[in-house]
Amino acid sequence: MLETIDWSAPWLAPWRATGEDVARSVRGGMAQHDALNRAALAPVCFVPQSELPTGMAYEQYIFDTARVPTRDGLHDFFNGLVWHAFPLTKKRLNTLQAAQIGRTGIQPVRGPARDALTVFDENAALLHAPDALWQALEAKDWQHLFGDLRPLWGQARLLLFGHALMEKLVAPRKSMTAHVYRVLAADASIDSMDAWLARDLSADKLAAKPFAHLPVLGVPGWWAANDDPAFYRDASVFRPPRA
Repeated sequence: MLETIDWSAPWLAPWRATGEDVARSVRGGMAQHDALNRAALAPVCFVPQSELPTGMAYEQYIFDTARVPTRDGLHDFFNGLVWHAFPLTKKRLNTLQAAQIGRTGIQPVRGPARDALTVFDENAALLHAPDALWQALEAKDWQHLFGDLRPLWGQARLLLFGHALMEKLVAPRKSMTAHVYRVLAADASIDSMDAWLARDLSADKLAAKPFAHLPVLGVPGWWAANDDPAFYRDASVFRPPRA
């Protein structure tokens, strides 16, 4: 499946160098978890999925052992890349998940905190942007966001974080939507975002659903079709705010 990744996609630019290196190793016959371990330093070790004991929560195992059970395929491949780029944030999310498990145990239905932590981990995108862009995104004022404010996107950075989101975008569709989390770091570098998020994230804050929803192919420069203003008039994708 790694051969299906189009590394020229603009949303994969921050992940390309490490990702292509890992994918090359896998194509050469190396196990995916070994290729992830070889690529760069991370606060965890990637191990085969078979190491996860039966009946043990995935998040708890990572917290207890600093070992990440890893399956072959796109989903865990992108998860490994995020661990390399955002080690502090990933560790913070894992710590918060383990704390929730310790408090409530493993339930048939995740509570609001664990649900929000999972949404962030799987489907978040990080936005470092001027106030006007964030306010228009929160309001789902699509014509203002991508029309009047389009030049302001040159001062913004949207960075994919959720590994499930990256997996889905290997076969992009217009309707694919990210849960956008605003990052107020000093700058838009990955290191700065990582340090800021590790301080900022909490279970209570995420449980309050501080996300804005963004069809990611609407980001200027990410999809050729969005050069046409009519792209954003598709109300089945760019939905108006709820009354």
